[in-house]
Amino acid sequence: MKKIIILGSTGSIGTQAVDVIEAHPQLFTLAAVAAHSNWELAARQIQAHGAAFACMTDEPAAEKLRQEVGERCTVFSGPEGLLKLIDECEADMVLTSLVGAAGIEPTLHAIEKGLDIALANKETLVAAGELVMAEAARRGVRILPVDSEHGAIFQCLEGRSGSEVDKLLITASGGPHFHRPLEEFPSITVEQCLKHPTWNMGGKITIDSATMFNKGLEVIEAHWLFDMPYDRIEVVVQPQSIIHSMIQFTDGSVLAQLGMPDMRLPIQYAFTYPQRYPVRGAKAIDWKTLGSLEFFAPDPEKFPSLPLAYEAGKAGGTMPCVLNGANEVAVYAFLRREISFTRIFDVVRTVMERHTVCRDVSLDAIRSADAWARRCAASLL
Repeated sequence: MKKIIILGSTGSIGTQAVDVIEAHPQLFTLAAVAAHSNWELAARQIQAHGAAFACMTDEPAAEKLRQEVGERCTVFSGPEGLLKLIDECEADMVLTSLVGAAGIEPTLHAIEKGLDIALANKETLVAAGELVMAEAARRGVRILPVDSEHGAIFQCLEGRSGSEVDKLLITASGGPHFHRPLEEFPSITVEQCLKHPTWNMGGKITIDSATMFNKGLEVIEAHWLFDMPYDRIEVVVQPQSIIHSMIQFTDGSVLAQLGMPDMRLPIQYAFTYPQRYPVRGAKAIDWKTLGSLEFFAPDPEKFPSLPLAYEAGKAGGTMPCVLNGANEVAVYAFLRREISFTRIFDVVRTVMERHTVCRDVSLDAIRSADAWARRCAASLL
């Protein structure tokens, strides 16, 4: 019986992870939940699964949750409450699916406690990859990717030497605007961005998909997860989201992981690795009706997010953290309808241009770089 903490339990990944736990009560128990402000859903999760610990980073929401669940569950509050929860809760694995840089410190804290990580928060490795991977290696902690792309690469790489790999091919849906003419980009609306063609995700990551910043972040994440140079990581647009990623080997052969677009598959495999079990309600590919699979190169003029991410990754140090922090500020400004779609790219580019890279990748240096990037981005808005 694997005891699992879900950080971000009320979001898209978190709720699907709860579905996985519900489907396999003989394998998993929900030890603790954490979220920002959706205390009503957190309360239902606690009541349904008997979780003994919870945290709401929003203080008023934490108080409402305490009133709802009473003494059956210890409820912490604030960002520091996430660390207390990890300290107090007896668990085997932490699913980190918090949004943005908020996932960095809890993930590091869980690693320091020796807990395996099911990683759905790509920003953790973008902003603090060197620190996180070094600490995981030191503690003997497994980091199992939950992103469908990295989960696919992880599966294709099993038992194979990195020296056999020519390149990693990260697939992208292209989002809702891939075929839209460039001249229409300044008028793209929030509503148009939130209509993703193949995935059902939260607001921030859906906007990241529309800008393709999500792929840029995934390139940096793949660099750290798989110890792969940036010039051997390539993004390929695969609009049907059936091929989740591929590996091209030095002999020219390619391995791909395919499946219907359903996040419960990579979530469950991270929970059960190396065993596989049926995924309740998941559909298998019907090869007789699948039809064609398409492939395209991303357009750097439409989506400068990708060259910016490669630039940040190759610069190293604190630059990826700055890229991530500036993007978060710009995305939320767009969601509030304060800036245009294309202004997101401009803000990130300008913040990066103003940043002097620091080679110190300690937690304090990362905190400082993140805070600076957010202030700089806010000043531009």
